[in-house]
Amino acid sequence: MTPKKKKAALVTGGAGFIGSFLCEELLKRGYRVYAVDNLSTGSLANIRHLRDNANFVFEVGNIMDKRLMDRLVSLSDMVFHLAAAVGVRLIIEKPVDTIETNILGTEIILKLTNKYDKPVLITSTSEVYGKNEKVPFKETDDSVYGPTAKSRWSYACSKAVDEFLALAYYHEKKLPVVIVRLFNTIGPRQTGQYGMVVPTFVKQALLRHDITVFGDGKQTRSFTDVRDVTGALIDLLSNTKAYGDVFNIGNNNEISIGRLAELIKKLAESESRIVSVPYDKAFEKGFEDMRKRVPDTTKAKALIGFQPKIRLEDSLRDIITYHKK
Repeated sequence: MTPKKKKAALVTGGAGFIGSFLCEELLKRGYRVYAVDNLSTGSLANIRHLRDNANFVFEVGNIMDKRLMDRLVSLSDMVFHLAAAVGVRLIIEKPVDTIETNILGTEIILKLTNKYDKPVLITSTSEVYGKNEKVPFKETDDSVYGPTAKSRWSYACSKAVDEFLALAYYHEKKLPVVIVRLFNTIGPRQTGQYGMVVPTFVKQALLRHDITVFGDGKQTRSFTDVRDVTGALIDLLSNTKAYGDVFNIGNNNEISIGRLAELIKKLAESESRIVSVPYDKAFEKGFEDMRKRVPDTTKAKALIGFQPKIRLEDSLRDIITYHKK
Protein backbone atom coordinates (compact mmCIF):
# COMPACT_ATOMS: atom_id res chain seq x y z
CA MET A 1 0.00 0.00 0.00
CA THR A 2 1.44 3.37 -1.04
CA PRO A 3 1.86 5.69 1.95
CA LYS A 4 -0.33 8.79 1.88
CA LYS A 5 1.56 11.86 0.67
CA LYS A 6 1.96 14.62 3.23
CA LYS A 7 0.20 17.89 2.54
CA ALA A 8 2.69 20.63 1.77
CA ALA A 9 2.41 24.24 2.93
CA LEU A 10 4.45 27.26 1.88
CA VAL A 11 5.08 30.01 4.44
CA THR A 12 6.45 33.31 3.15
CA GLY A 13 8.27 35.18 5.90
CA GLY A 14 8.91 31.77 7.44
CA ALA A 15 11.92 32.87 9.50
CA GLY A 16 10.03 35.78 11.01
CA PHE A 17 8.47 35.90 14.44
CA ILE A 18 4.97 34.69 13.52
CA GLY A 19 6.20 32.74 10.48
CA SER A 20 8.56 30.56 12.53
CA PHE A 21 5.80 29.63 14.97
CA LEU A 22 3.48 28.89 12.04
CA CYS A 23 6.07 26.56 10.49
CA GLU A 24 6.42 24.84 13.86
CA GLU A 25 2.66 24.32 14.20
CA LEU A 26 2.30 23.04 10.62
CA LEU A 27 5.05 20.48 11.23
CA LYS A 28 3.31 19.36 14.44
CA ARG A 29 0.14 18.82 12.41
CA GLY A 30 1.96 16.59 9.94
CA TYR A 31 2.59 18.97 7.03
CA ARG A 32 5.66 19.19 4.86
CA VAL A 33 6.69 22.83 5.15
CA TYR A 34 8.46 25.05 2.63
CA ALA A 35 9.56 28.39 4.08
CA VAL A 36 11.10 31.40 2.38
CA ASP A 37 12.50 34.57 3.96
CA ASN A 38 14.97 37.24 2.87
CA LEU A 39 16.08 37.65 6.51
CA SER A 40 15.58 41.42 6.44
CA THR A 41 13.52 41.21 9.64
CA GLY A 42 13.44 37.42 10.08
CA SER A 43 16.28 35.42 11.60
CA LEU A 44 17.84 31.99 11.11
CA ALA A 45 17.88 31.71 14.91
CA ASN A 46 14.07 31.60 14.85
CA ILE A 47 14.07 28.35 12.84
CA ARG A 48 17.31 26.76 14.03
CA HIS A 49 15.36 24.11 15.95
CA LEU A 50 13.46 23.14 12.77
CA ARG A 51 16.40 22.78 10.37
CA ASP A 52 17.00 19.07 11.17
CA ASN A 53 13.38 18.16 10.49
CA ALA A 54 13.22 16.22 7.20
CA ASN A 55 9.84 17.78 6.44
CA PHE A 56 11.13 21.35 6.72
CA VAL A 57 12.71 23.05 3.71
CA PHE A 58 14.00 26.60 4.08
CA GLU A 59 15.12 28.93 1.29
CA VAL A 60 16.79 32.31 1.72
CA GLY A 61 15.10 34.40 -0.93
CA ASN A 62 12.86 37.32 -1.77
CA ILE A 63 9.16 37.02 -2.57
CA MET A 64 9.86 39.40 -5.48
CA ASP A 65 11.91 36.60 -7.10
CA LYS A 66 9.22 35.25 -9.43
CA ARG A 67 11.18 32.17 -10.52
CA LEU A 68 11.84 31.09 -6.93
CA MET A 69 8.27 31.72 -5.84
CA ASP A 70 6.87 29.90 -8.89
CA ARG A 71 8.80 26.78 -7.90
CA LEU A 72 7.81 26.94 -4.24
CA VAL A 73 4.12 27.59 -4.94
CA SER A 74 4.04 24.70 -7.45
CA LEU A 75 5.39 22.34 -4.77
CA SER A 76 2.79 23.37 -2.18
CA ASP A 77 -0.84 22.52 -1.53
CA MET A 78 -1.53 25.80 0.26
CA VAL A 79 0.22 29.12 0.85
CA PHE A 80 0.43 31.29 3.96
CA HIS A 81 1.61 34.75 2.90
CA LEU A 82 3.17 36.47 5.91
CA ALA A 83 6.14 38.23 4.29
CA ALA A 84 5.71 41.99 4.63
CA ALA A 85 7.35 45.15 5.89
CA VAL A 86 6.31 45.40 9.54
CA GLY A 87 6.79 47.74 12.49
CA VAL A 88 5.99 51.43 12.80
CA ARG A 89 9.65 52.47 12.86
CA LEU A 90 10.53 50.52 9.70
CA ILE A 91 7.48 51.95 7.93
CA ILE A 92 8.57 55.50 8.72
CA GLU A 93 12.25 54.90 7.89
CA LYS A 94 11.66 52.92 4.67
CA PRO A 95 8.27 53.87 3.19
CA VAL A 96 9.24 52.85 -0.37
CA ASP A 97 10.20 49.33 0.72
CA THR A 98 7.01 49.11 2.77
CA ILE A 99 4.72 49.95 -0.13
CA GLU A 100 6.56 47.93 -2.77
CA THR A 101 7.07 44.82 -0.64
CA ASN A 102 3.51 44.74 0.61
CA ILE A 103 1.71 45.45 -2.65
CA LEU A 104 4.01 44.02 -5.34
CA GLY A 105 4.95 41.01 -3.22
CA THR A 106 1.32 40.13 -2.59
CA GLU A 107 0.53 40.58 -6.30
CA ILE A 108 3.19 37.98 -7.18
CA ILE A 109 1.82 35.52 -4.62
CA LEU A 110 -1.74 35.95 -5.86
CA LYS A 111 -0.75 35.51 -9.51
CA LEU A 112 1.15 32.31 -8.75
CA THR A 113 -1.45 30.76 -6.45
CA ASN A 114 -4.01 31.54 -9.15
CA LYS A 115 -1.77 29.92 -11.78
CA TYR A 116 -1.59 26.69 -9.76
CA ASP A 117 -5.04 27.03 -8.15
CA LYS A 118 -3.70 26.84 -4.58
CA PRO A 119 -5.58 28.17 -1.53
CA VAL A 120 -3.81 31.21 -0.08
CA LEU A 121 -4.07 33.07 3.21
CA ILE A 122 -3.11 36.75 3.14
CA THR A 123 -2.15 38.22 6.50
CA SER A 124 -3.42 41.75 6.92
CA THR A 125 -3.46 43.98 9.97
CA SER A 126 -5.64 45.86 12.44
CA GLU A 127 -3.97 48.97 10.99
CA VAL A 128 -6.46 48.87 8.09
CA TYR A 129 -9.11 50.27 10.44
CA GLY A 130 -7.03 53.43 10.64
CA LYS A 131 -8.38 56.15 12.93
CA ASN A 132 -11.84 54.62 13.23
CA GLU A 133 -12.92 55.12 16.85
CA LYS A 134 -15.77 52.59 16.83
CA VAL A 135 -14.57 49.63 18.92
CA PRO A 136 -14.48 46.71 18.95
CA PHE A 137 -13.63 46.65 15.23
CA LYS A 138 -15.80 44.45 13.02
CA GLU A 139 -14.57 43.24 9.63
CA THR A 140 -17.28 45.31 7.90
CA ASP A 141 -16.42 48.59 9.66
CA ASP A 142 -15.16 51.62 7.77
CA SER A 143 -11.47 52.41 7.44
CA VAL A 144 -10.45 55.99 8.31
CA TYR A 145 -6.95 57.08 7.28
CA GLY A 146 -4.91 60.21 7.82
CA PRO A 147 -3.41 62.32 5.00
CA THR A 148 -0.96 60.84 2.49
CA ALA A 149 1.64 63.36 3.72
CA LYS A 150 2.01 61.25 6.86
CA SER A 151 4.01 58.12 5.96
CA ARG A 152 2.60 56.40 9.03
CA TRP A 153 -0.55 55.59 7.01
CA SER A 154 1.28 54.06 4.04
CA TYR A 155 1.41 50.67 5.76
CA ALA A 156 -2.33 50.61 6.44
CA CYS A 157 -3.14 51.66 2.89
CA SER A 158 -0.73 49.11 1.37
CA LYS A 159 -2.34 46.29 3.36
CA ALA A 160 -5.81 47.53 2.38
CA VAL A 161 -4.75 47.33 -1.28
CA ASP A 162 -3.56 43.76 -0.62
CA GLU A 163 -7.04 42.94 0.66
CA PHE A 164 -8.78 44.55 -2.30
CA LEU A 165 -6.54 42.65 -4.71
CA ALA A 166 -7.00 39.32 -2.93
CA LEU A 167 -10.77 39.67 -2.87
CA ALA A 168 -10.74 40.67 -6.55
CA TYR A 169 -8.90 37.42 -7.33
CA TYR A 170 -11.53 35.52 -5.37
CA HIS A 171 -14.53 37.15 -7.06
CA GLU A 172 -13.16 37.38 -10.60
CA LYS A 173 -10.90 34.34 -10.85
CA LYS A 174 -12.40 32.12 -8.11
CA LEU A 175 -9.04 31.84 -6.32
CA PRO A 176 -9.51 30.35 -2.82
CA VAL A 177 -8.43 33.29 -0.65
CA VAL A 178 -8.67 33.95 3.08
CA ILE A 179 -7.74 37.31 4.62
CA VAL A 180 -6.77 37.56 8.28
CA ARG A 181 -6.41 40.88 10.07
CA LEU A 182 -3.95 40.30 12.89
CA PHE A 183 -4.13 42.45 15.99
CA ASN A 184 -1.10 42.86 18.27
CA THR A 185 0.56 39.43 18.31
CA ILE A 186 3.24 38.75 20.91
CA GLY A 187 5.52 35.95 22.04
CA PRO A 188 9.12 34.75 22.27
CA ARG A 189 11.34 35.53 19.22
CA GLN A 190 9.63 38.88 18.58
CA THR A 191 12.13 41.71 18.26
CA GLY A 192 11.64 45.30 19.37
CA GLN A 193 13.97 46.49 16.61
CA TYR A 194 11.19 48.11 14.60
CA GLY A 195 9.01 49.47 17.38
CA MET A 196 7.10 46.42 18.71
CA VAL A 197 6.06 47.52 22.19
CA VAL A 198 6.23 44.33 24.27
CA PRO A 199 9.78 43.18 23.43
CA THR A 200 10.93 46.80 23.70
CA PHE A 201 9.49 47.13 27.21
CA VAL A 202 10.84 43.71 28.24
CA LYS A 203 14.39 44.51 27.11
CA GLN A 204 14.30 47.91 28.78
CA ALA A 205 13.05 46.35 32.02
CA LEU A 206 15.66 43.58 32.04
CA LEU A 207 18.50 46.01 31.29
CA ARG A 208 17.20 48.39 33.99
CA HIS A 209 16.83 51.12 31.36
CA ASP A 210 13.94 53.59 31.39
CA ILE A 211 10.75 52.00 30.06
CA THR A 212 9.64 54.49 27.42
CA VAL A 213 5.89 54.94 27.00
CA PHE A 214 4.95 56.99 23.95
CA GLY A 215 2.26 59.62 24.36
CA ASP A 216 0.18 59.69 27.55
CA GLY A 217 0.12 55.90 27.92
CA LYS A 218 -3.66 55.83 28.03
CA GLN A 219 -3.96 54.38 24.53
CA THR A 220 -5.15 50.77 24.74
CA ARG A 221 -4.22 47.63 22.82
CA SER A 222 -5.18 43.97 22.99
CA PHE A 223 -2.42 41.35 22.83
CA THR A 224 -2.65 37.77 21.58
CA ASP A 225 -0.05 35.07 22.07
CA VAL A 226 1.44 33.88 18.78
CA ARG A 227 0.66 30.26 19.66
CA ASP A 228 -3.06 31.09 19.70
CA VAL A 229 -2.73 32.91 16.38
CA THR A 230 -0.92 30.24 14.32
CA GLY A 231 -3.49 27.54 14.98
CA ALA A 232 -6.24 29.91 13.84
CA LEU A 233 -4.41 30.65 10.56
CA ILE A 234 -4.20 26.93 9.72
CA ASP A 235 -7.80 26.28 10.75
CA LEU A 236 -9.10 29.13 8.58
CA LEU A 237 -7.21 28.18 5.42
CA SER A 238 -8.25 24.55 5.92
CA ASN A 239 -11.93 25.54 6.00
CA THR A 240 -13.50 26.14 2.58
CA LYS A 241 -16.25 28.22 4.22
CA ALA A 242 -13.58 30.85 4.99
CA TYR A 243 -12.76 31.44 1.31
CA GLY A 244 -13.44 34.94 0.05
CA ASP A 245 -13.85 36.34 3.55
CA VAL A 246 -12.01 38.54 6.06
CA PHE A 247 -11.42 37.58 9.70
CA ASN A 248 -10.12 39.42 12.74
CA ILE A 249 -7.74 37.37 14.86
CA GLY A 250 -6.86 38.89 18.20
CA ASN A 251 -7.82 39.21 21.84
CA ASN A 252 -10.88 41.04 23.15
CA ASN A 253 -9.18 42.02 26.43
CA GLU A 254 -7.58 45.46 26.23
CA ILE A 255 -4.90 47.06 28.38
CA SER A 256 -3.47 50.58 28.39
CA ILE A 257 0.15 50.93 27.32
CA GLY A 258 0.94 52.60 30.63
CA ARG A 259 -0.51 49.64 32.53
CA LEU A 260 1.37 47.24 30.24
CA ALA A 261 4.65 48.96 31.19
CA GLU A 262 3.81 48.58 34.88
CA LEU A 263 2.92 44.90 34.44
CA ILE A 264 6.14 44.10 32.59
CA LYS A 265 8.19 45.99 35.17
CA LYS A 266 6.56 43.93 37.93
CA LEU A 267 6.93 40.55 36.18
CA ALA A 268 10.57 41.28 35.28
CA GLU A 269 11.26 42.40 38.88
CA SER A 270 12.81 45.51 37.40
CA GLU A 271 13.82 48.78 39.03
CA SER A 272 13.42 50.71 35.76
CA ARG A 273 11.63 54.04 35.70
CA ILE A 274 8.58 54.41 33.45
CA VAL A 275 8.92 57.62 31.45
CA SER A 276 6.68 59.30 28.87
CA VAL A 277 8.07 60.23 25.45
CA PRO A 278 6.10 62.49 23.06
CA TYR A 279 5.19 60.88 19.73
CA ASP A 280 6.92 63.70 17.82
CA LYS A 281 10.19 62.81 19.52
CA ALA A 282 9.76 59.03 19.16
CA PHE A 283 8.74 58.94 15.50
CA GLU A 284 8.03 61.97 13.32
CA LYS A 285 6.39 65.36 13.65
CA GLY A 286 2.62 65.08 13.64
CA PHE A 287 2.65 61.30 14.18
CA GLU A 288 -0.89 59.97 14.64
CA ASP A 289 -1.77 56.91 16.69
CA MET A 290 -4.96 54.96 17.29
CA ARG A 291 -6.36 55.37 20.82
CA LYS A 292 -7.96 51.93 20.87
CA ARG A 293 -7.43 48.76 18.88
CA VAL A 294 -9.73 45.95 19.96
CA PRO A 295 -11.12 43.25 17.64
CA ASP A 296 -14.55 41.74 17.33
CA THR A 297 -13.69 38.06 16.73
CA THR A 298 -17.27 36.79 16.47
CA LYS A 299 -16.78 35.54 12.88
CA ALA A 300 -13.66 33.50 13.63
CA LYS A 301 -15.23 32.09 16.77
CA ALA A 302 -18.38 31.04 14.90
CA LEU A 303 -16.49 29.35 12.05
CA ILE A 304 -13.49 27.70 13.74
CA GLY A 305 -14.19 28.13 17.44
CA PHE A 306 -11.36 30.66 17.83
CA GLN A 307 -10.77 31.68 21.42
CA PRO A 308 -7.40 32.84 22.78
CA LYS A 309 -6.31 30.51 25.57
CA ILE A 310 -3.00 31.99 26.76
CA ARG A 311 -3.34 34.77 29.34
CA LEU A 312 -1.38 38.01 28.84
CA GLU A 313 0.58 37.52 32.08
CA ASP A 314 1.63 34.00 31.04
CA SER A 315 2.68 35.21 27.60
CA LEU A 316 4.71 38.04 29.13
CA ARG A 317 6.44 35.61 31.51
CA ASP A 318 7.47 33.44 28.52
CA ILE A 319 8.78 36.51 26.69
CA ILE A 320 10.76 37.67 29.72
CA THR A 321 12.27 34.18 30.11
CA TYR A 322 13.18 34.13 26.42
CA HIS A 323 14.95 37.49 26.57
CA LYS A 324 16.78 36.56 29.78
CA LYS A 325 18.38 33.69 27.85
